[in-house]
Amino acid sequence: MKQIFASALFAVAFLFGTIAQAQQQDKMKRASPPAKVTQTIASGANITISYSQPSLKGRTIGKDVEPMRGQVWRMGANEATTFETDMDVMIEGQKLPAGKYSVFGLWGDDGYTIIFNKAYSIWGTEYDKNKDKDALKVVVRPGTSDAMQEKLTYMISPEGLVSMHWGGMVINFNVA
Repeated sequence: MKQIFASALFAVAFLFGTIAQAQQQDKMKRASPPAKVTQTIASGANITISYSQPSLKGRTIGKDVEPMRGQVWRMGANEATTFETDMDVMIEGQKLPAGKYSVFGLWGDDGYTIIFNKAYSIWGTEYDKNKDKDALKVVVRPGTSDAMQEKLTYMISPEGLVSMHWGGMVINFNVA
């Protein structure tokens, strides 16, 4: 009887593992595939950003592709972009407790507001129904780059500079 139970348990575990692997492979076939960047920064915190990489495909940021001025954006595609830290950190001088957060952005006249929200396991366009879960908002100045980036890309330096590059747009924020 124990062998039958153990065999059934193994079969169920194998089935769920196979389904999970197939789902991940399906995500890789998306027009905006998943990407992840991880870095241990100078403070010792491990930072991970998980996102999906949209491509410009001839579109213009702010005109026919996000981010649009005055509209909250998921800072990626598909599921919400997530920011995870294993230690409390300071973002642009403001405390963010250890944990996992969705990341949204709002491009306004006074700068670019980066929003860290406690609801992270959501589709990226579900900010409005979760805005009461905002953990932190910081305002930074968007920059530009002469090097055009076709696919949205995040980078984290060992010193804690987080950079989002897309098209000629660059959005940086400091994590300590």
